[in-house]
Amino acid sequence: MSKVTVKFEYEKETKNSVRYQEVPAEGQAPIMGSLYVQKWFAGSSKTLEITVEKKD
Repeated sequence: MSKVTVKFEYEKETKNSVRYQEVPAEGQAPIMGSLYVQKWFAGSSKTLEITVEKKD
């Protein structure tokens, strides 16, 4: 198993959600790219972190 924490920064608001753009680690390609989160959950957060666990 492999875990990685992916960081996202606020990009823009849409009608019902907030779009965040991944901040890739130095020298690495993005893992997820953009992330849409519902406004009721995102609130006024400017950054998010998501932990992804890969199971073999």
